[in-house]
Amino acid sequence: MQSALADRASTNMGRELALSLQPSTDAKRVQVMLEQVEDALFGASLHLGGITDVRGLVTKLEASLTVTGSELLEIAYTLDSAMTLKRGIAQHSLGALLEVANGIGQHVVLTRSILSALGRDGAVLDEASPKLRQLRRRLAPLRSTIRDRLTSIMDRAGEALQERLITLRRDRYVIPVKSSFENQVSGIVVDSSASNQTVFIEPASVVPLNNELARVLIEEEQEVTRILLELAHLVHDEPGLRSTLAAVAELDLIGAKAALSREWGLSRASAAPSGDFELRGLKHPLIADCVPNDVALNAERRVLLITGPNMGGKTVTMKSLGLAVLMHQSGLFVSASSAKLPIVTDVLVDMGDEQSIVENLSTYAAHLRNLSDILEKANPSTLMLIDELGSGTDPSEGASLAQAILEQLLTQGARGIVTSHLAPLKVFAFERTDIQNASMGFSVADLRPTYKLNVGQPGRSYALAIAQRLGLSSAILSRAETILGPQGATVEKLLENLERERETLERDAELARTAREQSELEAKEWRGKLEQIKAEQAALLTAAQAKADAVYREAMEQVRQLKARVLETDTARPQVLNELRELRVSAQAARPELSAVQREPDALKPGAQVEVPAYGTTGTILEVRGGDEVLVQMGLLKVTLKRRDVKLKKQNGIKRGSSGGGYVAPRTFAKELNLRGSHVEEAIEEIRNFIAEAQALRETPIRILHGKGEGVLRRVVRDYLKSDKRVESFHDAQPFEGGHGVTVAHIR
Repeated sequence: MQSALADRASTNMGRELALSLQPSTDAKRVQVMLEQVEDALFGASLHLGGITDVRGLVTKLEASLTVTGSELLEIAYTLDSAMTLKRGIAQHSLGALLEVANGIGQHVVLTRSILSALGRDGAVLDEASPKLRQLRRRLAPLRSTIRDRLTSIMDRAGEALQERLITLRRDRYVIPVKSSFENQVSGIVVDSSASNQTVFIEPASVVPLNNELARVLIEEEQEVTRILLELAHLVHDEPGLRSTLAAVAELDLIGAKAALSREWGLSRASAAPSGDFELRGLKHPLIADCVPNDVALNAERRVLLITGPNMGGKTVTMKSLGLAVLMHQSGLFVSASSAKLPIVTDVLVDMGDEQSIVENLSTYAAHLRNLSDILEKANPSTLMLIDELGSGTDPSEGASLAQAILEQLLTQGARGIVTSHLAPLKVFAFERTDIQNASMGFSVADLRPTYKLNVGQPGRSYALAIAQRLGLSSAILSRAETILGPQGATVEKLLENLERERETLERDAELARTAREQSELEAKEWRGKLEQIKAEQAALLTAAQAKADAVYREAMEQVRQLKARVLETDTARPQVLNELRELRVSAQAARPELSAVQREPDALKPGAQVEVPAYGTTGTILEVRGGDEVLVQMGLLKVTLKRRDVKLKKQNGIKRGSSGGGYVAPRTFAKELNLRGSHVEEAIEEIRNFIAEAQALRETPIRILHGKGEGVLRRVVRDYLKSDKRVESFHDAQPFEGGHGVTVAHIR
């Protein structure tokens, strides 16, 4: 595990921390480490680009040894990248990484001094000092003068030249002359070719110029050395350099933990102060396609006794638990879908073959030495993992000793997993309440294990069943059963019957689950149809009511006209009264009254969604005032409106007659908003509306389902909740209610 962690570190500093990582027994420290990993997964991004391990260079400087420009540049780049990392953490951290990042000091002056004095290749720049700039400005014209003079000499030398070329020999500018013409060119012979056919002569007129060039180059070298030494002293005297490198190393380790959690699909275990172990979907992270199992240890069931055939997964299950505990206490997430783990003071292990010829120990003696050590240290705060208890000696004596050891361990309050093949231990576990039988599944038909842990079911050896399956003669099998004796055969038969009954119960349970799911689907379908029928019925009743109202109003208009005729002339009075009576009777007959059950209650009530045409938007009714006014929340605005100025917002595609001013009662408020699969902009808009509606209806708390994934939606949700003043507080849901995939918000 340490090696896998080291492979994901970015620097040698982080790799060293990973390889030396040890579990902690400090519960607070463990929680801090887990918070840091979660911060690296869902908050700040720990990219350590540009950071290298410069501890050796710092040590070299502390010993007053000189360093090159490239080495100083490496230190500056590392410190600059470390400060960039600190700024990124300050902007995006959820909080846990801030304390570690604060260990990175402010090295702005040092990095600027180095980067302004050195080029990308580590060479000292002209601008590093005024003197260096002046010296280098003298070099170019001096070299140009030397070349011009040598060119003039070569023009006069003619055939004495071996080649028309100006070159450097021993840091002096010279020209190549044929050996036979050496005396024709006045000057100093500086060097010769390997064949002695060419001599390199520094002409006498160039000697003073070369001397001047040499002096300037010496001064330049001295100035460059002085600048590098000055920068080295700055690094040597820089405060907080070691703490910066230590903080970077720790952040590198945290980043490696986060990368391991992401790549392996690990989950954060929650604390179990009661000392209980509860792991769902536990797997061994280093085994490909490992079958997940559920493991639980508590005050009532402190020890799990796993029995069954070899190669069935007993040891893997035991190692998976031990590894999960050690990973948890090392600040790592664990390989389980969910987990609750306590902090243990020690993991006591007896596993594998530890025989030693050198120490004159047999396998059995080595086991006894380990068991003696476990008995000495076991207590309620330790976890014991004992493989093949009682093996390596006579089965009867081994079983007796194993039972005595188990009794003592249980008396000391120890918790853990024990594996064995001994049948008496199965009976012992069956008779006690503080130890529970378990077995690993095995398919006799396929002659292969299923690696599935069956808690409450002791394991069979399957020796005779496998032998029969492989075709061993019936005579040998019969003789083996005779030797086994009636008691042994009875136990195996009992286990076989129990296993068969368990398989039957599992099949029945699966059928029951399938039937329940089918029933729920059908019930949902029928509820949908019923709602549709009710909606259609309501629409028909509304249309009928509207039509009746129209007929009634038409009749009333005719009544008004008839009354007007009566007022105009007295002679028409008897005839008009007659017509009026007939019209009233027919109008009343044409307007059927709805029964009390059919009449729809007023839906303009608190919580109803309405359209406000005057404002061109929608809102939520907060309060009904009197019989004619409503208080409506439109975004951040609360407005008192007349009932006639609002219209109930149409929902579920149900339409009402326009003349009746129909509406549909608002749906029941759902306290959970599902954002999975939403884009960022959509998610923010949905959260804003969701919170507004919850506040209007005084509903709190609310749940926002965003899932785990890469943590993008989770960050979006939390960033918005921080900025919304209507939100009083928010936190993760309980692990069994969604954990990090759900945020619970409390509305003011």
